[in-house]
Amino acid sequence: MRLQQRPGIELLHADTARNRLLGIGFVSLTYVCFTLLDGNAKWLIREVPVIEVVWVRFVSHALLSAALLLPSRGRALVRSRRMKLQLVRGFMMVSMTAINFTALQYLQLTVTSSIFFSVPIIIALLSVPLLGERMDARRWVAIVVGFCGVLVIVRPFGAGFHPAMILAMINAFIYAMFNMMTRRLAAYDPPETTQFLSALVPAVGLAPFAVAVWVAPPVTLHWMIMLLLGVFGGVGHYFLALAHRYASASTLAPFMYPQVLYMALFGYVVFGDVPRWPVALGAAIVIGSGFYLLQRERARR
Repeated sequence: MRLQQRPGIELLHADTARNRLLGIGFVSLTYVCFTLLDGNAKWLIREVPVIEVVWVRFVSHALLSAALLLPSRGRALVRSRRMKLQLVRGFMMVSMTAINFTALQYLQLTVTSSIFFSVPIIIALLSVPLLGERMDARRWVAIVVGFCGVLVIVRPFGAGFHPAMILAMINAFIYAMFNMMTRRLAAYDPPETTQFLSALVPAVGLAPFAVAVWVAPPVTLHWMIMLLLGVFGGVGHYFLALAHRYASASTLAPFMYPQVLYMALFGYVVFGDVPRWPVALGAAIVIGSGFYLLQRERARR
């Protein structure tokens, strides 16, 4: 699964125009990597069991992170001041990835990504009971409008509805909780530790289940793409960490939305999918609502 943003990462560079451009460049590369991750996973799961694809994705991610980080971090890489939270976060990570890959079996890439853009709306909604934040009337209106945009995409009572859309909505909700947990862990553990454990925990925990259903990939190309999933995920997370060290989260957040264009292009080239007009309309509503909430949060801070 993807990480939309890492709000807990400290901004290490001065807030200058050059650094903001660097951050925007890195975050743009991040969502190219995440598009390749989801798109190639959708292609793989036509021939390989979902749990096997998920497991290899985390194994290759963990191996890549270990090769890059262990020489400099050593044993500190796996030391956590909140290991229980890291384990829960790892379980959430594998749950989101499995749910997302399962939904991709039945839905277009643009549908899952458009529903995923509701995460800022869900976070704003959850901040009331979990963080005790107060919501003004404008933010409530933005949340209601964003929810209407999701309904336009899903069309729960229309012919275009598919049960897998419910999985995509559950995935967005879990990710909103996951994002808030990441913020809390950032106060205790360095981002390198959190990133490595988020791959290591699923890689170890899923091993017996993946082995039990193991199906040998049909051809070498399948093996190569399975291993590349971890590369796309790991490099994407690395670029995301770099982006948040050069620019603030409020500066970077709007640049997640062009991912729907990357998804649409990948889906058209590889699968011949053409987004239907309700998806485009609903995505525009959700993106507009999320962008407004981000701007309100930026102004409030």
